[in-house]
Amino acid sequence: MRLTDLLHPHLDGVTTVVDAAGRGLRLAPYLHLPDGVGLLDDDGERPVGEGELVLLSYGPDPALHGTEDDCLAVLERIRPGGRGLLLFGHSGPEPPYHRLLDGLVAQRCQVLRATPLDYVHLRAGAVFTRLTADELLPPHDWFGRPVPSDGFVTALRMADEYVLADLVSRSLRARHLDLERRAEEAERARDAVREDGLADRLAAAVREKEQLASALRGARGRVEVLQARVAMLEGSTSLRVGKALVSAARSPRRQMAGLPRELYGLWRGRTGKTSAPGAARAAASGAAPVAGDDRLHLVHRAFSCAPRDRLVIAGVLTDRTAEDFAADAVVNRPLPHDGALLVRRTDPDAVVVQLSACTGDGPWSLAGTGLAPDLDRRLAELLTEARASGRAAVLWQDAPASAAPGLARLAWDAVLDADTGVRLARFDPAADGTERLREAFQWDSTRVRLAELARLVGAPDPLDERRVAVLAAPRGPHDVARLAAQVLGQQHRPAEVIVPDPAGLDELDAAGVAVRTGLPTAAWVADWTDLTEDRPDTLLLDLMCAQEYSGADALGHAAAGEDYTFVPALRQPLLVRRSLHLAGAPPESWCGRGHRLFAVRGKEPS
Repeated sequence: MRLTDLLHPHLDGVTTVVDAAGRGLRLAPYLHLPDGVGLLDDDGERPVGEGELVLLSYGPDPALHGTEDDCLAVLERIRPGGRGLLLFGHSGPEPPYHRLLDGLVAQRCQVLRATPLDYVHLRAGAVFTRLTADELLPPHDWFGRPVPSDGFVTALRMADEYVLADLVSRSLRARHLDLERRAEEAERARDAVREDGLADRLAAAVREKEQLASALRGARGRVEVLQARVAMLEGSTSLRVGKALVSAARSPRRQMAGLPRELYGLWRGRTGKTSAPGAARAAASGAAPVAGDDRLHLVHRAFSCAPRDRLVIAGVLTDRTAEDFAADAVVNRPLPHDGALLVRRTDPDAVVVQLSACTGDGPWSLAGTGLAPDLDRRLAELLTEARASGRAAVLWQDAPASAAPGLARLAWDAVLDADTGVRLARFDPAADGTERLREAFQWDSTRVRLAELARLVGAPDPLDERRVAVLAAPRGPHDVARLAAQVLGQQHRPAEVIVPDPAGLDELDAAGVAVRTGLPTAAWVADWTDLTEDRPDTLLLDLMCAQEYSGADALGHAAAGEDYTFVPALRQPLLVRRSLHLAGAPPESWCGRGHRLFAVRGKEPS
């Protein structure tokens, strides 16, 4: 939730908001106060009475959020009828509210509503009021609506909900602590594996260097032997006699008369000749002529100096899974006879073994079942090669482990216990519906599953292809407030907002949305220059669902109102690939240049 959404329902009767938050916080850009409500900085002495609301904060960084003592001092200055908004900067599922609870009770302050906040440095907020009489005010339900008050019934409801909520939160806290402990252990194990992998890769590189140096020395030795043999042949009497005979045969008149004299000279000097320098060096080194069918083989390797920006997998996968993964990653499928060689040549980010590929049809069928020992040995060699290369070996357990129990005995760096997801291109939007498409996009798609694998092995995240940059040009405070509301309200939140001037957009930056000037860096660009349009909170989510379904380069409204179909032109482009946006070509020429355009009806702009 945004800070303004938490604050504004409680501004009834409030004319002044007093900012007494930590010295490092600047909350004015977050509030978007309505007309008639002023904002004042706290002087540390003035009381907060009826018609006023004070902002105070408490967090782990005293320089940014302030301290517990600062909050208690502000609470002592609140008079009956005064209100407050307490902001917590602590991460985790439960802020340390117990440190301030006694102060709130001592000052007769009742907490009306508490909720998490979507900011990097502000994680939760609670609205409270100083009671004017010995009677509790009605609390609010899950939707922010006040519950009818009935004295004792209200207090009884709070007491019951406190006990039951504590029962639920206790298990959640234990679960959270357990997950944090597991995450720390996994991180330490991954760091250890990464360090071991670097050492193994260095050792493998040294071995390969030694092998290449040995091959080079052998090649040089053979070259010297061949040079010696050529020199010996060129200096041999047989070759010289042959040359003399050939010359005499070509020019009998001129050469035949001197042929006997030349042959006699060769016969007289054949014993005085010494071996050629190359042959002498070969004899001194003990090199022998090359015999047999020895040959040198030159291995060509593909090389790119650009950074790797896609996940690379060497996978024992089913045909369907390999096809789905190939849309978002580089997939190489090793066979039993070339698995180790493929790992060495492709240097993948991870070697993935899908359990279904070992129990269904395919070259690895029956691996791990105990019915094909040779395949088990080949698979173990594949994993050994991955470990020697410093790459992670991952078991994708998308079927019961009992189907291939032998796989559990192999050494795995990680195990993914989930299905491999589904590619959105396999959906039928008319039959499955928008809600199912959104659900699959957010939780069940192949890209989401690959992102989990990428995080495990430290590879490029496939979800980076879903990052959206919003282009906007706010011209005043109202435009700034509208832009912040539209951006932070999106179910698929943009990654960055590109504006001419970032002033006043601190709330977006605090919510994790980068605000910058210049050119966009995200994969997709949405033009929101006209801030008067009414954009639903599902706009970017539906556009990205349609893009991932179609693979189009630009999406938007078509002239004839087509929906979920490729079109030759777009009346209003809503989402454009970054490379196409930076190319600067007019939208009318996109189709003629080979770009794919996809129409979505969605909600028409107002």
